[in-house]
Amino acid sequence: MANVYLSIGSNIQRNKHISAGLKALKAQFDTVNCSPIYESIAVGFDGDNFYNLVVHFTTDTPIEQLSKLLSEIEDNNGRDRLGAKFSPRTLDLDLLLYDDITLSSEKLTLPRPEIYHNAFVLQPLADIAGDLIDPVKKQTYNELWASYDKTKQKLWQVNLSQI
Repeated sequence: MANVYLSIGSNIQRNKHISAGLKALKAQFDTVNCSPIYESIAVGFDGDNFYNLVVHFTTDTPIEQLSKLLSEIEDNNGRDRLGAKFSPRTLDLDLLLYDDITLSSEKLTLPRPEIYHNAFVLQPLADIAGDLIDPVKKQTYNELWASYDKTKQKLWQVNLSQI
């Protein structure tokens, strides 16, 4: 069984789409563990604030099949793939880590580079997998978060009991 970490984000009907994404993941995987949820401003474009979190689960599903499943869940939640790369999202499910596999292809890079650049990915990943050692940087996610320049991006934890 592979240990998988996903980033989940939404800035369109955030509660609805995050809840639907989590429900779809829980229907596919036995145990889905969630980080706290954070709110942050949109990065790369002007738009409504995002909610973001990271989830962990184990699976035997191969990476390519898992990526397809994540795209289907996004599509089922109204994901528009025709817009600009940096644009509003109903639901964004990004594969961050699949065990300690490293790969770089046209469709997927693991670990996902956003881990190192975006507070809204690194903070919740450190919350849920702080002692895990990154296969590229060879540091724990707690160490990476501790050295992250927190003035670059602001985020704050939100309490959403209904999700």
